[in-house]
Amino acid sequence: MTSGNDTLRNPSKKAFALLFGVIFLYVCVSFLGSLSSPRSYPATSASRTSGPTSPAPLPPPANRQCIWEGVEKIIAIGDLHGDYEHFAEILTDEDINLAVEKDKKLHWIGGKTHLVQIGDVMDRGDDAKRIFDDIRILEKEAAQAGGMVHMLIGNHEEINITEQTFDYPDYLSVGQLKSFLRPEFIKKKEAEFAKQIGTNGNMDAEWKDLIETKDKDKNKDTRDEYFEFFNQYYGRWIAEEHNAVIKINDTVFVHGGISEKYSKMKLQDINNRYYTEFLKSFQGESFRTNILFDQNGPLWFRELATWGDPLFSRDVDKILANLGAKYIVIAHTPLIDPGGITSRFNSRVWVIDTGISRLYGGYLSALIIEKGKFVRWRKNYAP
Repeated sequence: MTSGNDTLRNPSKKAFALLFGVIFLYVCVSFLGSLSSPRSYPATSASRTSGPTSPAPLPPPANRQCIWEGVEKIIAIGDLHGDYEHFAEILTDEDINLAVEKDKKLHWIGGKTHLVQIGDVMDRGDDAKRIFDDIRILEKEAAQAGGMVHMLIGNHEEINITEQTFDYPDYLSVGQLKSFLRPEFIKKKEAEFAKQIGTNGNMDAEWKDLIETKDKDKNKDTRDEYFEFFNQYYGRWIAEEHNAVIKINDTVFVHGGISEKYSKMKLQDINNRYYTEFLKSFQGESFRTNILFDQNGPLWFRELATWGDPLFSRDVDKILANLGAKYIVIAHTPLIDPGGITSRFNSRVWVIDTGISRLYGGYLSALIIEKGKFVRWRKNYAP
């Protein structure tokens, strides 16, 4: 029988025991690290795409502007969730007067005003694509007039860009799905449906079943088609040309909110971090996220809208001081107030998600900031 001391005196056995100990320690550390590390992000359909449908990535937008000074008038609107008609109604209202509708398109008449659409154009409603198309027009026309349109990235844009939408079937409407599919794909798919239900059957019900199925093989071709079209023509444009957070004069605008952790970062660094991870997604890489889907990140953080204790005012003080700002404007968390837009913490935090989309009640609202004065505009009606 060999004793423990004999084992340690044997060089080969000693080396084996040391190697085993190192491996065991590495496994333990890796396991414990995985419990607290950011989520692992799966490769997307970008790895399936090649050739002309996969444009070359742009370099990180290190010099893209995200801070503006000396702006006299700002109009900010909250989550739209695919409601084009209410988006158009706000912009063309005589009190807002930023756009006119011509040939079923919106055109800029807002002069040097800055419009901030604070994210979540997408999901639940049908007409995100139409809103995006008009925002593209408005961006160019506003810039020519000396104004600016800022469309910020919301968590629902994040979900679509990173190809997670089908994991949340109640987010994706049939109308939105079909708007980001090629006509020839829709025609082919509905021919398949017709073989099962007849040409007079309920096609929308079949599309809805594809959205809601848990059998990923059943809707794989539809998912691939949707994300490839969306990211080629819209997702890349959103990620490469738009910010998650901006500052105009003394006010920060962001979809969800800024936690104390992120308030210590430069706004440019926050925006670059989002772009870097979106780029990895477009390239089909598997990676551990750093900012995407962070519940305390700028697209998801809700506490500025939900903190109830006045003592949290101290946290707001720290956040604003770190940002070098007096005010922060957020959306993401619908607050339906009879007065319209809600202000919190001595009017330093403004929550402008009032449920503009009919799916949330259809309460039209905008925040007008002119020469430092904050004015709530509202038009509460729910058709």
